[in-house]
Amino acid sequence: MLAIWGLITILGMIVAIASRRVSPLIALFLFPVTTCLAAGFGLNTAKFALSGLVSIAPVVAMFLFAILFFGVLTDAGTIEPFVRVLLRGIGKNPVLIVPGTALLGLLLHLDGSGAVVFLIAIPTLLPLYQELGMDRRILACAISLAAGVNFLPWTGPTIRAASAIHTTPIALFKPLIPVQFVGLLYVFAVAVYLGRKESKRIGQTNFQIMLTGVTATIASPGSRVRFAFNLILAVAVLSLVISGKVEPAIAFMLGTTLALLLNFKTVREQSAVIDRHAKAALSMCAILCSAGVFTGILKNSGMLAAMANASIAHIPPGFVPHIPVVLGLVAMPLSLLFDPDSFYFGILPVLATTVQDFVPAEQLAGKAVA
Repeated sequence: MLAIWGLITILGMIVAIASRRVSPLIALFLFPVTTCLAAGFGLNTAKFALSGLVSIAPVVAMFLFAILFFGVLTDAGTIEPFVRVLLRGIGKNPVLIVPGTALLGLLLHLDGSGAVVFLIAIPTLLPLYQELGMDRRILACAISLAAGVNFLPWTGPTIRAASAIHTTPIALFKPLIPVQFVGLLYVFAVAVYLGRKESKRIGQTNFQIMLTGVTATIASPGSRVRFAFNLILAVAVLSLVISGKVEPAIAFMLGTTLALLLNFKTVREQSAVIDRHAKAALSMCAILCSAGVFTGILKNSGMLAAMANASIAHIPPGFVPHIPVVLGLVAMPLSLLFDPDSFYFGILPVLATTVQDFVPAEQLAGKAVA
C-alpha cells in the first residue's frame, strides 16, 4: 500500500508541475504532505518533513551564498576585464568569435544561473554577429553548449541531484571532473568547427586577429588592487569548495562577506547588492526546501523503499546493474519531458533506491547530471 501512496505522490507532483497549474514549490510540498496524512502517519508527517529539511540545509545554504558571492564579484567589475579582453581578442574573425562565445558563456555561468548567461552574452555578442552576417543560431548554440556542460557543484542539475539522493554536491561533482574536461573539449571543438564553417559561408577568410595590445581598462590603482583581491578571493574560495576541506556553504559565506566588505563600503550599498541577487537565489532555495520535504517524507515514511521493492519485483535481475547506463542516455530527454524538478526529485530517488545494492547512489546521480 505504501508503494501506491508513493506512486500517487510522484505522479501527482509531476502532473501538477507539467500542467503549469502550480509552481514546483507548491507541488513538492503539498502532495507528499497530503498523501502522508492520508496514509495515516498523522503528526509524524511533520517529523518526516523536518528531517528532509535538515538534510538539505547545507545544500540550500551553499546555493544561496554561491549566487550572492558571484553576484557581488560581478557587480564589483571582476568579470568585466575578462569580457573586454575576450571581445577585443576575437576581433572580427568567425573562427575566433564562436569559441570566444563559448568561453564567454562559461565565464558568465560561474554563478550557476543560466538566465544570466543568456541575458548578458546574447545582447553583448548579437551586434557583432549581425555586423558580420553570421548565423544567429550559432550564437545561441555556442552559449547553450557552454552553459549545458558547465555542471559545477552549485549549478541547478548538480544541486537537484545531490538533494534528491541526500548527498553533498561536492561528493557528486568530484568523480565528474574528468567528464567535465571531456565536455569542455567537445564544446570548443564544435565551436571551432562552426566558426570555420561560418567563415567559409560568408566568404571572409582573411581577418585581422586583434590580439596585440589587449589590455583591460581598470581605472585607478585602488581599482587594480580590488580587482587583484577579488580574483585571489575567487580562486581561494573555489579551491576550498572543490577540495572538500571546508564545507562549501561556509566557504561561500566567507567569500561573500569579504567581497562585500572590500567592494562596498556602506550598509546601503551592501544591502542594494544583496537585494539585486536575492530574488534568483531565494526562488531556487525555496524550491530546494520543498524538495527536502518531498524526499524526507518519501524516505522516512517508507514509501520510497516500498516503491523500490515493487520496481525490483518487475525488473529482470540482469537488467538492474545496467540502469545507470540507460539513465545516462535518457536523462536529458526525461528531464525535458517531466521538467527538471519532477525528474530529479520524483524519479531519481526511486531509481537510486532500486539499484542501491548494485550501484552507489552518487554514481547513478552522476549519470543523470552528466
